[in-house]
Amino acid sequence: MKKKAVCLICLFFLAGNFFSCPAQEDAEQTVADFNLSGFGDQGKKSWELSGKSADIFSDTIKVKDISGKLYGENEDILLTAQQGDFDKKQSAVHLEKDVVITTSGGAKLTTDSLDWDRKNQIISTKDPVSIKRETMVTTATGAVGHPDLNKISLTKDVTVEINPQDKKEPLQDLQDKVVITCDGPLEIDYQKNVAVFNNNVKVEQKDVTIYSDIMDVYFLVPDKNKAEQKAEAPSVMGANLDRIVSRGNVKIVRGENISYCEQAVYTAADKKIILTGRPKLVIYSREDFSAASGN
Repeated sequence: MKKKAVCLICLFFLAGNFFSCPAQEDAEQTVADFNLSGFGDQGKKSWELSGKSADIFSDTIKVKDISGKLYGENEDILLTAQQGDFDKKQSAVHLEKDVVITTSGGAKLTTDSLDWDRKNQIISTKDPVSIKRETMVTTATGAVGHPDLNKISLTKDVTVEINPQDKKEPLQDLQDKVVITCDGPLEIDYQKNVAVFNNNVKVEQKDVTIYSDIMDVYFLVPDKNKAEQKAEAPSVMGANLDRIVSRGNVKIVRGENISYCEQAVYTAADKKIILTGRPKLVIYSREDFSAASGN
């Protein structure tokens, strides 16, 4: 097959404009080393796309070694993959092999395949997915959300690992590590500063384990003008923790002692847990019982 330089018709195809050329509609073409740009309102560049080759068919464009960049209002998004298919009629993109999304805000998503709905600006995958954002690493199977990763739902088998921001004392960091698991879904909304874990939620930190049906994690956006805030509270979702609300069949295990309730609220500022909804405390340690009774 003869390789050709990027032509005007190819530009229309790759940009998602559905112009057709009768002489070439049923023919196959290969475009090598292409680089395209798209522009939105007022002539502002909205995206860039490049690749080593593109095989053009009547309804689909198959691209290899894809590198794309989306320019958003708040964040820019870099997307790479080894190969992909572009559905010109549906304005949809399917990417495969080493798919990586990186945002200018510091988030990074990796997966084996990804579908991108360009019209509605939604990304989705049914494959295992990993998202890294500052001190948090999240893994799950399946995801649906916005390309900037600021609002995303992780479908099932969710595991979140949270490490403190202070890396000067690695042993202390290991002790302060928080691991949260749930059957899913996990709903993360960075704009509202909340993450909601659903179904069989388990939180592990040091010698404390918390179980619940649902858990809401609220977090604060750090004040960039106050660097000392980083050390004031544990970090979650790349920001300082505000509070954790565990709801439904709550069980808190600390050593041999177990607490039960319908809702538990942990506040990071005072490091206290308030139990509500028929709280029940089972104490096995005599020392703890003496301390609790004042003897």
